Amino acid sequence: MDAAARPPELSTAGQREGDARWVRPAFLGLLLATAVLYLYNLDASGYANSFYSAAVQAGSESWKAFFFGSSDAANSITVDKPPAALWPMALSVRLFGLGSWQILLPEVLMGVATVAVLYAAVRRRFSAAAGLIAGAVLAVTPVAALMFRFNNPDALLTLLMTVTVYCVLRALEAARTAWLVWAGVAVGFAFLTKTLQAFLILPPLAVVYAVCAPATLLRRLGQLALAGLALLVSGGWWVAIVELWPAASRPYIGGSQTNSFLELTFGYNGLGRINGNEVGSVGGGGPGGPGGTGAGGGGGRWGETGLGRMFNDSVGGQISWLLPAALLLLVAGLVVTWRAGRTDTARSAFLVWGGALLMTVGVFSFMAGIFHEYYTVGLAPYIAALVGMGATVLWEERSRPLASAALGCAVAVTAGWAYVLLGRTPDYLPWLRGAVLAGGLAAAVVLAALPFAGRLGRSGGRRPVRWLALGAAGAGLAVSLAGPVAYSLTTVNEGHTGSLVMAGPASARGGGPGGGGPGGRGPAAGGVGGGPVGAADRGAARGGGDGRMQGPDGQGQQGSRDGNRDGGPAGGPGGGPAGGPAGGPGGGAEGSGGRGMGGLINGANVSSAAQAALKENADDYTWVAAAIGAQNAASYQLATGEPVMPIGGFNGTDPSPTLARFKQYVSEGKIHYYIVSSGMGGGRGGDASASITAYVEENFTRVTADGATLYDLTRPV
Repeated sequence: MDAAARPPELSTAGQREGDARWVRPAFLGLLLATAVLYLYNLDASGYANSFYSAAVQAGSESWKAFFFGSSDAANSITVDKPPAALWPMALSVRLFGLGSWQILLPEVLMGVATVAVLYAAVRRRFSAAAGLIAGAVLAVTPVAALMFRFNNPDALLTLLMTVTVYCVLRALEAARTAWLVWAGVAVGFAFLTKTLQAFLILPPLAVVYAVCAPATLLRRLGQLALAGLALLVSGGWWVAIVELWPAASRPYIGGSQTNSFLELTFGYNGLGRINGNEVGSVGGGGPGGPGGTGAGGGGGRWGETGLGRMFNDSVGGQISWLLPAALLLLVAGLVVTWRAGRTDTARSAFLVWGGALLMTVGVFSFMAGIFHEYYTVGLAPYIAALVGMGATVLWEERSRPLASAALGCAVAVTAGWAYVLLGRTPDYLPWLRGAVLAGGLAAAVVLAALPFAGRLGRSGGRRPVRWLALGAAGAGLAVSLAGPVAYSLTTVNEGHTGSLVMAGPASARGGGPGGGGPGGRGPAAGGVGGGPVGAADRGAARGGGDGRMQGPDGQGQQGSRDGNRDGGPAGGPGGGPAGGPAGGPGGGAEGSGGRGMGGLINGANVSSAAQAALKENADDYTWVAAAIGAQNAASYQLATGEPVMPIGGFNGTDPSPTLARFKQYVSEGKIHYYIVSSGMGGGRGGDASASITAYVEENFTRVTADGATLYDLTRPV
């Protein structure tokens, strides 16, 4: 390798001067294939995670809700994350109306963009083949095929983390301050996407730049300081506005116990994720903690912690298919570039991608707080880059026995691990398991023997040996990607809804919080929404009954009250989706994945009768209803297109609103109904939520609508 070579600029089509003619079509073909894969059957997930979809709907109606990331357009409380990930989706809905495609298409575009940025980052210092391999590995990683079609913040976070690494690598080429500042900006916006998770890769990136950049030490440290300042400004402007804004005129900060974004950042969404001390959470995962086993040094509600976590039954099939190979190729790449100078860009690339991978894997493996399998999408670009770079570097060195042996070993290890992962789902494509193992071992043997075959080729002709080598390399790549491709195709062929989602076949799900499968997966018509058109009819069919509003005396009734909306939006987005969402998990056992957490994790079913009750005289109220837990509230909000107050935030444990404030809202005629969910312990949530429920049950009239229990707050007992 020419370690001192400085890569020429790439064109916008991913090609640079001197490239073979196939490079540009291959790159564009990769992006097209990624887009087709992620777009296929996109609307099967309906509103996907209704918690975020409701906030998107609110932000499409109210700029104030857009800025704060409010769960409802009347701005009672925010989601438990900063709002950057909501902004692209809210703009899409504002432009094109509320629907599954309008919400999820921005996520798909982020996935395609991440593949393009990863290709560019790897291609700059290595070959076009390295970039294409990296991009393909990322595109077909099962958890990537899941999360780049889902509306959680992880899609934007993964894109911004990949952009950050790209900018650092550009800065390392010639100690370019501008590129390092842009890296700081990317991390700042990543912080506004998912708070402190954005900082996981900062230590290795900063150390590599401080050591390897081609500049004096003083200049390097000064550049890092400027990048830190850029991070502070790009990530801190929103935080400063929120903290300085009078609390009485902004929404409550969801996920906090003191109405503080800083508390949310460093507590529930920060150190609490590491040590499991998450006040207001559904429970951490440390030994002896809520749901913990107290044994084994790390068992808990969120699974066993330790080095094996990325390979266990629930996480392994999401991300780890090529993780062993990536670690092996990281070591091999560092060995090959070991004798290069301090500023060698190839070695710096291995250190940057490898450091990001190891740091993130370490934190994910040992964090005792809330951990979900889909978090691992953040590892996908790092694994893909190391596979692309390491495989092509070893290919260039294949005439050396150690290099060819390492290349063959990477293929063999990948095939063996795929055999193990596929063995966890014996009924899923049973033929694939043996084929991958046999093909991988055969390719590994040929690759390891290339130096010896090359010596024979010098006497008997090189063309057969070259074709043999290319065939073995192609076969090794194919069998390495066979398992991830199968899981990804299964993933895009199904709908995924709720807060806990997983890629791959249903039989591959491991145990999650509370036992049982992870849930969150439904058929095409499932989930909160199941598609924005005609969902009311599906909800009515599920609910049974004639759709009438029933009072305690069995007669059809509907209360009303005169009053002003007081800042709420004038109707839903274009009247809301036809029929509104219905179906899907929540409320009770349906779709709850056996967790016993319906209403908290997966929302609630909304019948046509309940939908009609909430929409009647809706403009007379600031909130047409209130419900404990943001998933419950989101289901009714998406069904009606009207604001529904999520009492207690996502977990139902935030002190928002207080009982006194709730009574004030009721006395002012701002809330019409109180919805009681069968999930979350009878719909009582935390202390504040329980006191509100007790107050409502004691003082207001109970009515039913196709099985939904409502209290009419305009009709005192």
